[in-house]
Amino acid sequence: MGFQLVDTTFRDGEQSAGVVFSTEEKINMAIALDRAGVTWIEAGTPAMGQEEQETLRSLLALPLRATLIAWNWAELADIRASLACGFSCIHISLPVSDLHISQKLKKDRDWVIQQLRTALQLVQSYGCTITVGAEDTSRADSDFFLQFADVAAQYGATRIRFADTVGCLDPFMTFDRLQDVVKRCSLPIEFHGHNDFGLATANTLAAFQAGVQFASVTLAGIGERAGNASLEEVVASLEKFYGYHCGIEASHLGSLADLVAKASNRPLFPYRPVVGSVCRMTMQ
Repeated sequence: MGFQLVDTTFRDGEQSAGVVFSTEEKINMAIALDRAGVTWIEAGTPAMGQEEQETLRSLLALPLRATLIAWNWAELADIRASLACGFSCIHISLPVSDLHISQKLKKDRDWVIQQLRTALQLVQSYGCTITVGAEDTSRADSDFFLQFADVAAQYGATRIRFADTVGCLDPFMTFDRLQDVVKRCSLPIEFHGHNDFGLATANTLAAFQAGVQFASVTLAGIGERAGNASLEEVVASLEKFYGYHCGIEASHLGSLADLVAKASNRPLFPYRPVVGSVCRMTMQ
């Protein structure tokens, strides 16, 4: 299988302050991502409402090779909205850190596990491909994360997302933590890094070195707060430092970055790594 990237520009990327993509912009970016060789596109959250659902149906109608994923909280109404749009790949997310479980949800670990089971039973009954997200994993107990993953595996999930939700890991911590859980986890792991300390790309590379099989990225690294791991930085770094081609053509990176810069009204800084006008390069 190798190491694959999951683009979440339309979901996590659009959580950047002031960024809202039109349907046309999402269609153009989806086509460009697909042409570049991106295998997985997290298309959005149908529970956001009718306008989002109409855009998502437009994306699903495109003749893409990439698999489009609907992101959901573990709520039955949210999942039904994704199913009604026509998604066959469903992502279910729940917090796994005690901090988020107690302070954000006002619940306990047993509630999280039961909520996960209930949500997965619904998705499984429709025969969908299932991926599961463990929010705030970097601040969670590893054994509880592994228990959470075991439940997901019981219901046919194909991978589990290890989320550094608040960007609190450094590359050394990322490598040590993931090298341990990769060996013990019942599912392939996807690393999801945020850039609060400017380490999202470095942490993603550390996750790759630790044996993780998937990672989330966004175009130009856009995303909530300081953003996410940058697709172009990860692709170029994998090739430059590890001689690893993840299936995404580096020659497309500049045009992809230009598309998201225009759509988000955030012009690329000339010295931005890989795709800035001064630093832009084409990998041979």
